[in-house]
Amino acid sequence: MANIKSAKKRILVAQRNEERNKSVKSRVKTYVKRAEAAIESGDKAAAEEAVKTASRELAKAASKGVLHKNTSARKTSRLTAALNKMA
Repeated sequence: MANIKSAKKRILVAQRNEERNKSVKSRVKTYVKRAEAAIESGDKAAAEEAVKTASRELAKAASKGVLHKNTSARKTSRLTAALNKMA
């Protein structure tokens, strides 16, 4: 355990950031899974809405620094490509 006041503070800040990042990552995963499920189901309208929502969540996570911007772009691109592949 840290003895110095600033080190103690850094531990608290790191814990707070870890909780926030975990929450955001979990939220992103949920929306991505919903989008993939909607694409699998074949319902074009629901899939479009789900992909739109998922890409918005990915962009938010990237802008906050929780996800790398290229990771966000890659996932968004793959979802969009899968959506466009639907007949």
